[in-house]
Amino acid sequence: MAQRLALQRLLSLAPRTLPSQGPLARCAPPAPHGRAFGTSAGCRSTFNVQDGSDFQDRVVNNPKPVVVDFHAQWCGPCKILGPRLEKMVAKQEGKVLMAKVDIDDHTDLAIEYEVSAVPTVLAMKNGDVVDKFVGIKDEDQLEAFLKKLIGA
Repeated sequence: MAQRLALQRLLSLAPRTLPSQGPLARCAPPAPHGRAFGTSAGCRSTFNVQDGSDFQDRVVNNPKPVVVDFHAQWCGPCKILGPRLEKMVAKQEGKVLMAKVDIDDHTDLAIEYEVSAVPTVLAMKNGDVVDKFVGIKDEDQLEAFLKKLIGA
């Protein structure tokens, strides 16, 4: 458990690079086991937002629907929802992506998107917020949220 937490912390601090062909242009579908961790930084369905321009490039300008998880390290419910949401996004086999935004690191984005409590999850399509929820949801509710976003 301690090793997993150390790995998560290390991966969240590592800089991310993307292929020059656009956001996740040539990525294979996520691994069948649903883990978001791997050695390839550019080809996963879940990523940590690095700054405002990264958010613009990878979320707002993304042709795929993106779920944005506004969270904080100190937030207990966020620690429950985050992995649950990542698992459900991975099950969508690349039809939707997940951006993780730490509100303590990116206060400007939290203010811009009117996040007043965490966890707050936005569903974005073509740069617009099309749905949102605040708080913890169970897997059935998350699946319905994602299916509505991708139109399945």
